[in-house]
Amino acid sequence: MKTNLKKLRKDRKLTQITLQMETGIEQALLSKFENGIRVPPTETLIILADFYNVSIDYILCRTDNPN
Repeated sequence: MKTNLKKLRKDRKLTQITLQMETGIEQALLSKFENGIRVPPTETLIILADFYNVSIDYILCRTDNPN
């Protein structure tokens, strides 16, 4: 999961701070999610999937298809 979260953010040339401002998810939590320290709760996964316009399964590395 951590690789897809970081890849999605980097592909869109976003910083964690910018992502925080866009989603309301704290930068410290985004860092922990991207580094595999914490797993995002369902509500956060929904916010990130909607923001990036990808499926939750893609974020969780259950599929290679972002749709």
